[in-house]
Amino acid sequence: MKRSGTVFLSMTAAFMLACPQIFAQEIPAPTVPEPTGTEISEEQLVEQFEKAPMLDQTTPKLYYIRRVNIHGAPNLNHSIIQASSELVPGDSIYLPSNFISAAISRLWNQRLYSDVRIGATIDGDNVDLEVFLQERPRVNYWRFEGISKTNQKDLLEKLKLKRGSELSDYIIDKNSILIRKYFSDKGFRNAEVSVRIENDSVLRQAVNVTFIVDRKKKVKIGKITFTGNHEFSDKRLRRTFKKTHQKNINFFQGAKFKEEDFEEDKDLLIDFYNSKGFRNASILSDSIYPINDKRMGIQINLSEGNKYYIRNVSWVGNSIYQTDQLEQMFGVEKGSVYDKKSMYKRLGVMPYSNPDEPSIMNLYKDQGYLMAQVDPAEIIIGPDSIDMELRIFEGKQFTINNVGISGNLRIDDEAIRRELYTRPGELYNQSLLFQTIRTLASMGHFSPELIAPEVMPVTNSDNLVDINWPLEETASDQFQIAGGWGGGTFVGSVGITLNNLSIRNFFKKGAWRPYPMGQNQRLSISAQTNGTYYKAFALSFTDPWMGGRKPNSFTIGAHYSEETNAYYAWQRGTRYFRTLGVSVGLGKRLNWPDPYFTFYAEASYERYMLNNWESFIITNGSSNLFSIRLMFGRNSVDQPIYPRRGSEFSISVQLTPPYSLWDGKDYKSSSLSDNDRYKWIEFHKWILKGQWFTSLTSNGNLVLMARAEMGYLGHYNKHKVSPFERFEVGGDGMTGYNIYGIDIISMRGYDDGALDPVGSSYSIAYNKYTMELRYPLLLKGQTNIYALGFIEGGNGFSSWDTFSPFRIKRSAGVGIRLFLPVVGMLGVDWGYGFDPAAGETKRSGGHIHFTMGMQF
Repeated sequence: MKRSGTVFLSMTAAFMLACPQIFAQEIPAPTVPEPTGTEISEEQLVEQFEKAPMLDQTTPKLYYIRRVNIHGAPNLNHSIIQASSELVPGDSIYLPSNFISAAISRLWNQRLYSDVRIGATIDGDNVDLEVFLQERPRVNYWRFEGISKTNQKDLLEKLKLKRGSELSDYIIDKNSILIRKYFSDKGFRNAEVSVRIENDSVLRQAVNVTFIVDRKKKVKIGKITFTGNHEFSDKRLRRTFKKTHQKNINFFQGAKFKEEDFEEDKDLLIDFYNSKGFRNASILSDSIYPINDKRMGIQINLSEGNKYYIRNVSWVGNSIYQTDQLEQMFGVEKGSVYDKKSMYKRLGVMPYSNPDEPSIMNLYKDQGYLMAQVDPAEIIIGPDSIDMELRIFEGKQFTINNVGISGNLRIDDEAIRRELYTRPGELYNQSLLFQTIRTLASMGHFSPELIAPEVMPVTNSDNLVDINWPLEETASDQFQIAGGWGGGTFVGSVGITLNNLSIRNFFKKGAWRPYPMGQNQRLSISAQTNGTYYKAFALSFTDPWMGGRKPNSFTIGAHYSEETNAYYAWQRGTRYFRTLGVSVGLGKRLNWPDPYFTFYAEASYERYMLNNWESFIITNGSSNLFSIRLMFGRNSVDQPIYPRRGSEFSISVQLTPPYSLWDGKDYKSSSLSDNDRYKWIEFHKWILKGQWFTSLTSNGNLVLMARAEMGYLGHYNKHKVSPFERFEVGGDGMTGYNIYGIDIISMRGYDDGALDPVGSSYSIAYNKYTMELRYPLLLKGQTNIYALGFIEGGNGFSSWDTFSPFRIKRSAGVGIRLFLPVVGMLGVDWGYGFDPAAGETKRSGGHIHFTMGMQF
């Protein structure tokens, strides 16, 4: 017998009890304004349900879905809704069953609807399903009240609030919590957030949401106290915290409370106790309490436990290295105070391991034992003694199988591979792996923050490892255009530096895009002029791998400059000072004492030509300078743009032949003309430089840079002291031009050349000391910006006899640096000179300085 009829499944509680397998219900819709345009009302659904006959609930019957009709949700694709609900025409279902309730759950899980109902029209063995949906309202605008535009922009980015997204109580609650946390991290721990939801006046079924923020007063830490501490005072324990500090006179220490920082500092507190022998020290509890509306307090309850000492240390499982050698590196003797952090750091055990510091694990990994492990077992003997059994698992030596490179589009694989210290067929060496990271960063072609090798043991092998180098290229070529004021005139300069040139591809078809590149060769061309008064040109070329087989660099350079007395464009110069120079140099990387050392030798020739130039020691004629410069240096700086760790040292000497020893001229004679005296220049010039970088925070952002340098220009004959190759001390060096061999030594807080001795032509010797505290404002992609504060001291001297490392002029100030890949490093500093310049009686005072390029 054929049975037909219509059954509508409503959300009525009574019908749910009668037909639990046919009907499903979800939680009430969020309390938001009811949008207009609902296709089917609640009254209509109830009316249709009341007219429908009841189904036999005792025996499930098989039906075939004939149609699926979607009602409501005019802004969504109905085909996608049908597919996501898994209600497909032609499928067979049993009624009553949980099939429809499962479909309703799937639709609710999409979080797009504020109401979901499914009805069924039964016709014999067929069923037509009616899906009634009501969309959640969409947010047209997210707004904020009570906070600055900067905070609003920051919150929009952090919360990822987008126009057109659906609204729900969950979204409102989640973002309200995140807003409170955002201001709590800024010190506003009592911030309150309320929400106003309004229907949009233009768009149908859309609302505008406004978060109303009352930040209240900023709350800082007023007091940090401890209980249970008998060995150390509260003051000593507070010093173990790096980021959580109570309010005090030290304005460099912030007193804001951040939950993440506090958790890290609690770990540091336990590390401190462990380092003093208190192995079982623990934090029993901590609490935060309000002192007033501006201050909060932190109470930490400690259990110190007993102080422990090391009794016996034994080694198990070591066969590659003798126990004596491991004991010497471990450095822990019988009777030593238990110091967990120091011991684990020497062992190389997480979380105290550091690949850049000597440790037993690094010792093994540098010899190919990639899977080596050490398990420090501690055996407590009595109330104050511990025996340590250090269990070594050495494993097998791993050999490098394949070395892959990816992400390089502009620079050739060959130019990268020759810089790698990880090569197929060689034993895995962790120190060389990190040396490769520094080398790739120093090339300047890749983002140093993203150089992270992938070390993957080969599947089905117990002694092979693959290393892949995923790289992200950055623009390294630079175009510079600048201007400076010097000598009473404005001088413009322009230059271009190509850092990835390939000479061998010059005549290769299709290689000029826009120039032949790929071999990491460097070509620099620059020009300076102000018109008729001054002009200068310079060119240099460097191949870091001359011949392509060994890291021996080859550099050639040439420069020309001219200064005349034609100060204005309509004038014609009748006097001039011209300089012409060429140089050639060879550099070599050294493997001893370690791979960071380099040696460089350069031969250069310069000719100075003067015509009626009355402002200099020589008026007419020419001087010649042939010299050899030798430089020995070491550079372990981790990256060139924003270094965080490492150091750089160099010592150089520039020598000319001692012509006065054999040319037969009497330089004591006052009758000897200046042209004859200085026809061939002679001197020996010494320069020492050193700088260190130290990260002061765990994330490596706050960096301390310390630099020291000195220079001295010596002579072979006191009657033939070179007028060239001296030092100009003071200022920023951006005078706009440089005519002849003078080294400009910047000294912030003073005018250009202000520290040169009075009555002297520049300085014969100088010294300079600098300390900078740096913090990044933006380290993203190819753009790097950081702020700095500095203190500086230095001076210029007329002779070695008057030189003193302690006679310095002091300054301090702040600055900012901006690195753009196209123009290089730009900077501006404000410096205050605390001492008078040479020949002055008043303090130098405040000065603004501009810099361009890297310094060392």
